[in-house]
This record gives sequence, structure tokens and C-alpha cells, in this order.
Amino acid sequence: MEPLASKDTGTSTHLDPRDRIRQVIEGIHRAARSRHLSPRTEQAYLGWVNRFIRFHRTRDPVAMGEPEITHFLSSLATDNHVSASTQNQALSALLFLYQEVLGRDLDWLKDVVRARRPIRLPVVLTRDEVDAVLRELRGVTWIMASLMYGSGLRLMECCRLRVKDIDLGRGEIVVRDGKGAKDRVTLLPAKLRQPLVSHLDQVSRLHQQDLRRGDGRAPLPGALVRKYPNAPKEWGWQWVFPATRFYREHGTGERFRHHLHESVVQRSVKEAVRAAKLVKPASCHTLRHSFATHLLEAGYDIRTIQELLGHSDVGTTMIYTHVLNRGGRGVKSPLDDRSGDSR
Repeated sequence: MEPLASKDTGTSTHLDPRDRIRQVIEGIHRAARSRHLSPRTEQAYLGWVNRFIRFHRTRDPVAMGEPEITHFLSSLATDNHVSASTQNQALSALLFLYQEVLGRDLDWLKDVVRARRPIRLPVVLTRDEVDAVLRELRGVTWIMASLMYGSGLRLMECCRLRVKDIDLGRGEIVVRDGKGAKDRVTLLPAKLRQPLVSHLDQVSRLHQQDLRRGDGRAPLPGALVRKYPNAPKEWGWQWVFPATRFYREHGTGERFRHHLHESVVQRSVKEAVRAAKLVKPASCHTLRHSFATHLLEAGYDIRTIQELLGHSDVGTTMIYTHVLNRGGRGVKSPLDDRSGDSR
């Protein structure tokens, strides 16, 4: 990629500001794809860069630097009251812009007003509450919610499962390109084997029907299709949870069937929580939190749970030790230790 700014001088070419901004945006697209960032990360970075440019009244990013970045990030914390994670995401986007796209090294932004990072415990459901939620679900969304609870999958990991990554014989699921671009192996609940067999049989019939109509393609990651041009139509590469509609790829015009959109699952789980009359603000990710906590309650080793969840740092997994169903760190209340009658 041709550099958009000189690494030595940081000067820009003489372009109209709007053309310059358009060139920067295109540079982010190219840099994100060359570094294999996920589409969601790319869109998030683009959103923050656009917001940064608008904040400074559409000034050329090349003409700005540490003072403008500091002002923008501090404003997010002091004026918009964003969370620490939101501010960190904005910082990551701007670092990517200046270091990877514009080729400039930034000095440490020591004057940034940092949003305070709160210490929050994850929402966890009891086993009875999980059962109550799952009873309100049917069909595909029941299987997906059961996988998030029974296997500890994230929502998008569940949506992006492919047929080849489910090993019914070994009772395993291989999560490909999970958070942090990591693969891992997690368990497949025995109770879901027969429902998955029936579901995959339906998906196979749908795939055969698509093939007869000249479709039946699933998008492959990266440039894998160049190496295996027939793989998009192979059964193993199909989505476990396919969408009902096709989409056309920009440029080639080829029709692909996407995986089920995550909003379908989110909406179904939200409605199930409401129907179960739970007061906890439970979501799809709550099922993953409950998976980890219930394994800890059952006495499983923290390192094993860390591997199943795909956490890089065991400290992330340790948060679940604080929400075990023991009440007050396992301490017995002095009220419960008295022999007086309860009223």
C-alpha cells in the first residue's frame, strides 16, 4: 500500500480535504484487510475515525496529532461519559489510523482523561433459571441457546459454526477463528447430539436443494477459495445454522447463503427471558457466563474452564470465582447461626 503520509515528516500531499479524508478511509480498508482484521473490527475502527474527523470539523487527519487525539479521547470521557472499554476502542482505532495507515509513531498520550473502569460482576443464571429460559425456546434458537450454555460458545461463534467443526462421535466442537483469532476445542453436550443430527439432516436437504438450483455456496474465510475453488459447495463448509436468504458478493455477483443473523437469536433469547419472568438482565452472553460458573460449582479446574472458554489470561476466567452460588464468599451469616425462631 502506498503510504498516505511520510514517516519522517508526517506531511500530506496537496489534496482537497474531502479527497484526503476519502483516501484515508480507503487506506483503513486496505490496511484492515491486509492484517486480516475481522469485518466488525474494521467497521468499528471506521466509525471511530469518522467520529474523530467530525469532532475536529473535518480536518485532515494527517494535519492532526497527539493534541487532537488527546482532546477527542478526553471529551469522550468527560462530555459523553463513555465507558472505559468504549474509550479504549476509540484509542485503538486512532492508533491503527496513525501507525498502520499514516505511518506515524505517536508519543505517549499521557494527558488523556481516562474513563474510569468499573469492576462489575457478570450476570449469572441459576440452573433452574437456565432451564426456564430454554423451555421458552423452540427449534433452531433452542439448539443455539443450548450450545451457548452447554458448550460455552459466544454468540458469533455459535452463528458461524460450520458442519465440519462438529464432531458428533467425539462429542467435540472446534471453534475456528474465535476471539483473538484463536482456535479451540470445547465439549458438545450429549443431550444435543440427537437434536443436532436431526437439524443437520434438515440443513443437508436444504443444501441439496440449493445445489440443484445452481446455488449452495457458503463463503470461505480469507482467500481460501483460490486454493480450494470447489470448497464453497462442499457439505463440510456449510453453515450449521444457515440463513433463509441469499446475498450477492460485491464484485463477483456470486450468490452465497449467509449464516443466521445474530439478532434473530438475541431477540428470541430476550423474549424467552421475559416469558420466564426473570428479573435478571440476561442475554445470550449470560448463558456463557452461566456455563463457566456452573462448571466451577461442579468442581472443575479453573485452567480447564479457561481452555474451554478460550481466555488468553486465567485472570479473565477468575472473575467467575466471585459469582459462585455460595453467598458472601462462602461465609455463613451470623443470623443463620442463631437458634431463635424466624418470623
